[in-house]
Amino acid sequence: MVVPSLHCVNTFDTPISNGGLAHQAAIDQRHLVISSTDQERRCKAAVTDETSIIKEATTERRFSARIQDKLKNRNAQDNKKSSDHVEDRSIRKKRKVYNTRKGNLSNAAEDVVEHTNPVVSPLRLVNKAVVPGDVEEGESNNLGAQQIANNVVVNGNAPANAVRKSDHAKAKEALRTFNKHYLHFVQRRDAQEDDKKRAHKRPDLKAVSKMMETNAILFPRKRFGPIPGIEVGHQFYSRAEMVVVGLHSHWMSGIDYMGNSYSKGEYSEYTFPIAVAIVLSGQYEDDLDNSDDVVYTGQGGNNICGDKRQIRDQVMERGNLALKNCIKHSVPVRVVRGHDSTSSYCGRVYTYDGLYKVVQYWAEKGVSGFTVFKYRLRRLEGQPILTTHQVQFSKGRPPTSLSEIRGLACEDITGGQENLPIPATNLVDDPPVAPTGYTYCNSIQVSKSVKLPSNAGGCDCRGTCINPRTCSCAQLNGADFPYVHRDGGRLIEAKAIVFECGPQCGCGPECINRTSQQGMKYRLEVFRTPKKGWAVRSWDFIPSGAPICEYTGILMRTDEIDGAAGNNYIFDIDCLQTMKGLDGRERRLRDVSIPISSHTDKPDDHKPESVPEFCIDAGLTGNVARFINHSCEPNLFVQCVLSTHHDIKLARVMLFAADNIPPLQELTYDYGYALDSVLGPDGKIKKMHCYCGAAGCRKRLF
Repeated sequence: MVVPSLHCVNTFDTPISNGGLAHQAAIDQRHLVISSTDQERRCKAAVTDETSIIKEATTERRFSARIQDKLKNRNAQDNKKSSDHVEDRSIRKKRKVYNTRKGNLSNAAEDVVEHTNPVVSPLRLVNKAVVPGDVEEGESNNLGAQQIANNVVVNGNAPANAVRKSDHAKAKEALRTFNKHYLHFVQRRDAQEDDKKRAHKRPDLKAVSKMMETNAILFPRKRFGPIPGIEVGHQFYSRAEMVVVGLHSHWMSGIDYMGNSYSKGEYSEYTFPIAVAIVLSGQYEDDLDNSDDVVYTGQGGNNICGDKRQIRDQVMERGNLALKNCIKHSVPVRVVRGHDSTSSYCGRVYTYDGLYKVVQYWAEKGVSGFTVFKYRLRRLEGQPILTTHQVQFSKGRPPTSLSEIRGLACEDITGGQENLPIPATNLVDDPPVAPTGYTYCNSIQVSKSVKLPSNAGGCDCRGTCINPRTCSCAQLNGADFPYVHRDGGRLIEAKAIVFECGPQCGCGPECINRTSQQGMKYRLEVFRTPKKGWAVRSWDFIPSGAPICEYTGILMRTDEIDGAAGNNYIFDIDCLQTMKGLDGRERRLRDVSIPISSHTDKPDDHKPESVPEFCIDAGLTGNVARFINHSCEPNLFVQCVLSTHHDIKLARVMLFAADNIPPLQELTYDYGYALDSVLGPDGKIKKMHCYCGAAGCRKRLF
């Protein structure tokens, strides 16, 4: 099928792309139990001290001797064939992007940080736009101790060539684990509401409790100063998220402090309690926030469940005493500001604004005539500029109309094919030009050499699928739906494969189990970058688990690829290889039923089992996914989806949000290249710089 040429044209023939809530042994259950008879107890968060330290588990991933021998033999066979098939070997090596993890195993750090939480792991793009001039022969491999591995941890297993994760990556993993648990409890609550049972009202608090039970809280022991991996300007979409990374350990109280349990050991010279963090969120009528200079009202005595006015005098104890002791010991506190936001399920977004010094305190009669304690805090110098001002979010604002877009090169690169227009902007070139050299197509085109399987059978549901016990499609997904209804449909967690409802199902197009088939839901923009070529960002907030787009192009056999053509947009459909854990690929959760299919039962005898039989070529035709760049710490992940048929080797390739993504943040996923895995036509290893800018960047794409 030939798609008409797009009306947006430029001079670029080669679009380029590169890329706590502390664990406490005797925690006061009043945090999670709310009294139905006492209004103040129902609203007040209990304050307790820590009595134990949770140590993070570390592990090392090793290959068995049998696998090492197998890999060595395969390398020897490849070398033997190289003289006759140099070009074929080059493109084949590019396709097997995870294969050479075995070669990097000996260079992996001995201390690999591992969390027990299952986190998303990308599948792999094969040959995403190689930039001429960025490839250097013989470049040395200087991996630092804090550089992140090719992909994130899946099901508690670190990849074979993993090195110590950056603090930023650890924080991301903790938040992803929280989001997964949160969506699980949302699904459970929704099911209880459908069954007219008493629903869980706070799935976020249940997610926090789950992480405490599994020792997955990041930095469970409270500390002074900044939290590693959390930068100034970091946004949290609930108080619970701050809890799981150790930024502020109370889901409701404004002042977080270290109690008397810290008075021994390294903190023996301090007078406790000492405050470590506060939240400014308008809970007190006497607060005054002037950004760099804050007058903060102490805790207690206000009607927090009503009009927030003071109803009794405050007392110099707990958090109030903790802030006073900060003056004595010159201990700075972390300041978080909360502001209203429709993007958050709790109606507020919280931004970390850095460290402040408590310089003064006093007592006075408040607006309502009761005694309140006031604390003056001053922001420490030398920190990044504030992203909040007067408790109002003032970070970069997406444009509201085309007239506001700077460097507009094309109003809609899709030509009207998507639910929403996708503009292209270019502030790098003068005059601004749009991407060209391809035809936009929002669906998969099938090569003549590929015969699609017949439509799979469907469920007997009507209207929309509701009951997973009676829906045959839900049974394929492990006896439950992979999505929750929240925010228009969100994938709870990455899976080996997702089975969606198809053309033979009785449900309609709005069914929750057709989430990835419902088109684009977020306003995207393709924009030019100085070093990475074209890139993609969203004008809207995107919640974790939300579908972004499908990777489209021409579906073909991998042996049809012309190695001499230099096509850099080949994406292997290696779902089956990933499920089997071949060549170092990381297995995902496999609580699914795998139907029998002709391609699965009859593998190509001419290919090694580790080489996918099919791929998607987006070189000449494709959609916005072809412009999404690589990152060593991405915010998207790849998910294989089946709907029309059930042949795993021909699965659809979807991109989903791995994190809560704020507006204007670039969308990225891990291409999955192993270092030294790409060979040129001359048989030499190609090396390419990575410009993703992530804290744990490997410095090389391959």
